[in-house]
Amino acid sequence: RSSRQGADSGNGSPSSAAAETPSSEDFSLSLLDTNLPAEAETELRSFIVKRLTKGALFEGMGNVASVGLSIPEYRVGCYYCRFQQENLLEMATVESDTNNAPEYVVCFLGGSEKEDTFRLELDRYIQSLKINLDLEQKTLETHVNPYFRSWFENAICPIQRVVQLFQEKLAFLLHAALSYTPVEVKNADERTEKDISRFLAAASLQGLVQEGTMTSLCIAMTEEQHKSMIIDCSGPQPQLHNAGSNRFCEDWMHAFVNGAEGGNPFLFRQILENFKLKAIQDINNLKRFIRQAEMNHYALFKCYMFLKNCGSGDILLKIVKVEHAEMPEARNVVTVLEEFMRE
Repeated sequence: RSSRQGADSGNGSPSSAAAETPSSEDFSLSLLDTNLPAEAETELRSFIVKRLTKGALFEGMGNVASVGLSIPEYRVGCYYCRFQQENLLEMATVESDTNNAPEYVVCFLGGSEKEDTFRLELDRYIQSLKINLDLEQKTLETHVNPYFRSWFENAICPIQRVVQLFQEKLAFLLHAALSYTPVEVKNADERTEKDISRFLAAASLQGLVQEGTMTSLCIAMTEEQHKSMIIDCSGPQPQLHNAGSNRFCEDWMHAFVNGAEGGNPFLFRQILENFKLKAIQDINNLKRFIRQAEMNHYALFKCYMFLKNCGSGDILLKIVKVEHAEMPEARNVVTVLEEFMRE
């Protein structure tokens, strides 16, 4: 599957190998399964051996690198991850014999190093492999190979599928993710439900704002938001109830919809990262204005104008309100801003 067409479209090829633990220089690397031509597989194996010898592969943590393969004749992006099966790891720990438990290296090849933008998703994909699959030969054909073959569809394409499904209604989904509004999905098949859940997780500011802020926001939105946003997928187009939006999310929705023409999942992920980056920049700017407004009435007016013009004042005000709850002077500024915005 690593054809030139695959490189252009971002499609990838899996290759997997089994190796004994590389705790010393004396280890063996044997092929378990691949869909690469023999020459390319040998080159990939050589690359992995070098990484293992250097001790550069940590269990369960994926890496992304550019690898030169003669077939096809260009460099490809390679995600690779070393792991042990969960059940074997537990048994080996009990028996204090981790050195004899077999280890595996899984490699996913795509058109470029853009796989790095999906490294966390691919790490979770490997984690699921560790927990749910038995890598014995008898289950290789029935369970493992289909799992390997679907890595691109399952780990890379969910954001793209959600954009194509929601189209202009994506603005409501972006707003829910940014504001931590609870979302219920009804009458959807399993894949669509998982896709929506992954999109919301990827679009939220989790890990980018303080954990305490996120928890408080979730509680506040659940209590204040009356009800969850409901997505009904019983028809050809999802129907949304109790949905909210703002100008900021609508502007970014257009960026996604315009990007849909190319059909490149890596582009959608980059747009999503830019969306979150802009939201964080706006939050930081507002915090800076609030600090200035504690001592300066003109800065208070700047805060108000910023909230009015940024397109996402409703959400930003909720976030800073939670973060400044224990800071009396800043809290007073936020209270005044809330009154201005209501008027």
